[in-house]
Amino acid sequence: MDNLQSAILSRFTNAMPTPIRLRDLIRQIRAARTAADERAVVQKECAYIRSTFREEDNVWRCRNVAKLLYIHMLGYPAHFGQLECLKLIASNRYTDKRIGYLGAMLLLDERQDVHLLITNSLKNPQQFIVGLALCCLGAICSAEMSRDLLDEVERLMKSSNSYIKKKAALCAARMFLKNLH
Repeated sequence: MDNLQSAILSRFTNAMPTPIRLRDLIRQIRAARTAADERAVVQKECAYIRSTFREEDNVWRCRNVAKLLYIHMLGYPAHFGQLECLKLIASNRYTDKRIGYLGAMLLLDERQDVHLLITNSLKNPQQFIVGLALCCLGAICSAEMSRDLLDEVERLMKSSNSYIKKKAALCAARMFLKNLH
């Protein structure tokens, strides 16, 4: 089925348009000739992403959060994706968790309470998930949170796994720097 047929089919079935890939969104934004054209592309895509988030579309959540992170890096507001990042972190798939933690590092900060839900991943037996959680924790933890989780990070610094040990040491250094201020 070509693009014309799929466009006609989606118009008559009142279905949501097929989501575009991140690569296609980047191409559309780069092809915009003016700032107004760029804003129009971003607003249209943000509206689509919001509608899929409202419908609890789990199939495209990871792709939509990745597009939202790109939009955020361009300087447009993307705060409405914060809870979706936490949903991705709670997913069982590593690729979802990776995008979720990246989104949490970019969209959340220490002034928001939703980041407290991230700390449960420090007890995960998989080293790469613990590494993601430590990186995220080092980026967004508050002074109070770093005091509460210092024992857990210290335990991870004594791990026999050098990967976790290195991530925990970096996280502890960031936590120490936050407590100095």
